[in-house]
Amino acid sequence: MSAAEDADLSEVERAALDLVLETRGIHQSELWKELDISSRKGSRVAESLVDNDLIRREETVYQGHNTYFLMPTASDLDFSLLMAGDMLSPFIGEEEVDPRSDAFSQWLMNLAYEEY
Repeated sequence: MSAAEDADLSEVERAALDLVLETRGIHQSELWKELDISSRKGSRVAESLVDNDLIRREETVYQGHNTYFLMPTASDLDFSLLMAGDMLSPFIGEEEVDPRSDAFSQWLMNLAYEEY
């Protein structure tokens, strides 16, 4: 059971968490606008989700205003789409990957064999 399933969330908290997870991160000022709630309520909802370790929050400036950026906790992220068997995608990192390289070919083969 995930932390989100364990937490006793209100309807608006659940909607906020879903929005943070869906967007993979959203500014708090955009969150309350998307949910059609006041900035005060949006702040309380975000604080509640942070207190329950369901999201992380970092101070930032967005459109010239101080706000927070709300992100999923690492435990809520699904890295399985980057894996093929036990190989991490060669596209992870800063170097450019040649689609004709052995590393990419091997990763694709692992991905294809995983499907069967």
